[in-house]
Amino acid sequence: MTQHIHDVTTNGRAGQITSADLIARDREVVSPAIYRYTEIAFARGEGVFLYDFEGNRYYDMAAGIATMNVGHCHPRVVRAIADQAATLIHAASHVGYMAPYVEMVETLRSLMPAPLNAGKALLVNSGSEAVESALKLARAVTGRSMVLAFIDGFHGRPMGALAATGSSSSYRRHLGGLLSGVEHVPYPNCGRCAFGHGPREPQNCCGQWRAFIQMVLDKLVHPDDLAAVIVEPIAGEGGYIVPPDDFLPFLRELCDRTGALLIADEVQTGLGRTGRWFAFEHSGVVPDVVALGKAIGGGLPLGGIVARADLMNRWWPAAHGSTFGGNPVACRAGLETIAIMQEENLPENAVRVGARLMRGFEAARAGLPMIGDVRGRGLMVAVDLVDEHGQPISTERVKQVIKSLAKHGVVMTKCGPSALRFAPALILTEQQADEVVALVVEALKAVG
Repeated sequence: MTQHIHDVTTNGRAGQITSADLIARDREVVSPAIYRYTEIAFARGEGVFLYDFEGNRYYDMAAGIATMNVGHCHPRVVRAIADQAATLIHAASHVGYMAPYVEMVETLRSLMPAPLNAGKALLVNSGSEAVESALKLARAVTGRSMVLAFIDGFHGRPMGALAATGSSSSYRRHLGGLLSGVEHVPYPNCGRCAFGHGPREPQNCCGQWRAFIQMVLDKLVHPDDLAAVIVEPIAGEGGYIVPPDDFLPFLRELCDRTGALLIADEVQTGLGRTGRWFAFEHSGVVPDVVALGKAIGGGLPLGGIVARADLMNRWWPAAHGSTFGGNPVACRAGLETIAIMQEENLPENAVRVGARLMRGFEAARAGLPMIGDVRGRGLMVAVDLVDEHGQPISTERVKQVIKSLAKHGVVMTKCGPSALRFAPALILTEQQADEVVALVVEALKAVG
């Protein structure tokens, strides 16, 4: 591979930097709470590739964790950032009005179905903050206290969003004082049914999750106290679980019947990743509130909620806010990202290339029993890794596999108990998808 040591000036010290040097320095000063999937130090990115300080190239199947939808350092996004930075970097939405903020909200609204296309929004800094904003809105305008969330759902790690997160007990370890008033029920996972039924396709779901939700409303959460149901249209960190078609319609009916709000957490699924602008569109259901983050900032920190106008209008002035939320530079990066996606029809590309990825791994499964279920929608694809009994391999082994994949030129993360998570830039081509499959299969054969 090409060798190239970068000349840098950091912390007042001029000289050459290597990956090993940066990693060593990182370990001296950065909290170990920040887990790293790879032992790679990234120097730059371009399109669907990342490069380390020695010039080695890697296919990036994480894309900043489902964030860099038009790839790394797209020239138009870079130019939009530079132009805005030369004009106005920050002024705070509480102090006055800024065009990028308004234009970002107008654009997000325009992508949504009625009545959200006539809704209102506010912008924050991240998906987790958007989730907390959505929960706060729901409690404030309904006057109710309880929230229904899902096991296998992920909504962030701050104390409020973490109360709704149900994908891993490790996130909650030693944390007993989370936001009260959240009850969890099983997310319908037909691959690994919480009710003991064998693997089946979502269209043949046992449907026991419906009865479980009703039991919770009968025995634990009175419908009059239910402020909201928060749900990922496809469970992200929980394993890229695609639920049965009647899941969101059932939740919509439940909310309509009880007067609760339906909150769609589209932080990971939103902005074209599943082949639609928002994953809830696959069901024909329209939520009351949508939480957004990740890709909407074009690689810069940005989140937000879009909700029905009648709900937002009941939120009084100064009820919520954010110093940096809707930062003009982040908004310009996001606006340019959306424009590129529209011009190049990247949601459609996600459908085509995602199907190519899935077919590749399904074909490889015959000669590689380590590959279990292959599932997803658009460029949101999971490949389960299983043992000789068809059971998930250990979390530690999955992490070892991911580190091995990096040595073969592919960077990614995991989801669920044992799945490789493919969430690349939506500009990935079919040829590149084939190359990624070949590299991953080669690596899996090497690790046995």
